[in-house]
Amino acid sequence: MFGFLRPAESAMSNRLGRSALFAGLSLGELKIVEGFMHDRRYLAGEVVFDEREEGQALYVIASGSVLICRQGQADRPIARLGSGDFFGELALLDDSPRSAQARAADTTEIAVLFRGDFERLLQSHAHIASHIAIALARHLGQRLRLMVAGNGATG
Repeated sequence: MFGFLRPAESAMSNRLGRSALFAGLSLGELKIVEGFMHDRRYLAGEVVFDEREEGQALYVIASGSVLICRQGQADRPIARLGSGDFFGELALLDDSPRSAQARAADTTEIAVLFRGDFERLLQSHAHIASHIAIALARHLGQRLRLMVAGNGATG
């Protein structure tokens, strides 16, 4: 299973700052966000979450890599994500089931933001949470445009 990590506060803030999700936040704002996040460590092959599981958190890869795949198809991943990448973002918006499995490809450190913590961040630091929400919306919009373009339609 995974354990809790206690990396240096500034080291984690610096890692978070490399993610597009938090780009533009000051070091002080990153430290505030860090206070709402939970550090986890996964061993190679360990499942972060399963397909069809209720989504409850967003994950930001601090180090290592994660495979996004269909259940039981880790040998044919949909995507391989690395340091600074994030996944599971729809869980901040609703509690729909996960559309794929996330599995650590190697020893991986992940910062986890649970929906309830995001809601508390929104209540206590609205400008920071709105910055994150806009970054999420841009990311989802880009993904949608790529998907539509891949199907031969125009966007």
